[in-house]
Amino acid sequence: MQRLISHCVPAVALLAMSLTTPANCRQLRAASFDVRPDVVYGHKDGMALTYDVFTPKENAKGLGLLFMVSGGWVSTWVPPQQLGSTMLAPLLQQGYTVFAVRHGSSPKYVVPEVANDVKQALKHIHKNADDYSVDKSRLGVFGFSAGGHLSLILGTQSNHVGHAEQQPRVAAVVAVCPPTDLELALDSEDLVRRFPALKFKRDLVGDVSPLRHVTSDDAATLLIHGDQDDLVPISQSQDIAAALEKNQVKHELMTIEGAGHGFDPESRKLIFQGMVQWFDQHLHP
Repeated sequence: MQRLISHCVPAVALLAMSLTTPANCRQLRAASFDVRPDVVYGHKDGMALTYDVFTPKENAKGLGLLFMVSGGWVSTWVPPQQLGSTMLAPLLQQGYTVFAVRHGSSPKYVVPEVANDVKQALKHIHKNADDYSVDKSRLGVFGFSAGGHLSLILGTQSNHVGHAEQQPRVAAVVAVCPPTDLELALDSEDLVRRFPALKFKRDLVGDVSPLRHVTSDDAATLLIHGDQDDLVPISQSQDIAAALEKNQVKHELMTIEGAGHGFDPESRKLIFQGMVQWFDQHLHP
């Protein structure tokens, strides 16, 4: 892949950075899609857990994508019309219905609790798929950094041979610069200080490390990573790619040369192009 120069962006800023529409992709007018905001999928500590549903008004495929709204395991809120007309525009333009899933955020909640939230969201979307006019057997998931980690949690822990029809499944995942084994992060005092979501009991690290859950029934997975990422090393994606290969799971590792933990406009364009192609390939019948 051609060399793409990028500045380094902290993980918590990835979502805000991504709200810039990818290069050469026109913004969507709000009238081009419908929004069902703040759908409640659960409660914790007296607070609602919610997601927004974005449905294209034209050429809807009947295919749903869960977007893990997470950077540093912090789930920020963005006005839905803004989110739909900027960051999600490339996917809505291609007819995908997108669910922007928010979880309980750090520092109040740690990674195992966050992982349980997004699993609960997947169950809720699967159960109500007919109401959203999407195929519950062909759901995709994507996210950036911590959102990529949560996407892989769903892609590796939701699909198990013998699951009943009513159990949620994930058909395809796109994970951008994701942590895949959190033990190394727990060993870093600096990372634990910067990301309080990592302050959980070490004996739970296996439960929330996607690398340790790879099996042959996992979702088709596209990994995207900058080769100069000094926050989440590209080895995190390389290691899980090797595990997917060993278990004969469909996968691909897309390397962005010269990129750190964040991407310039041209790189974001390539990322979203790769994302659309992956979902087109693995979610269509």
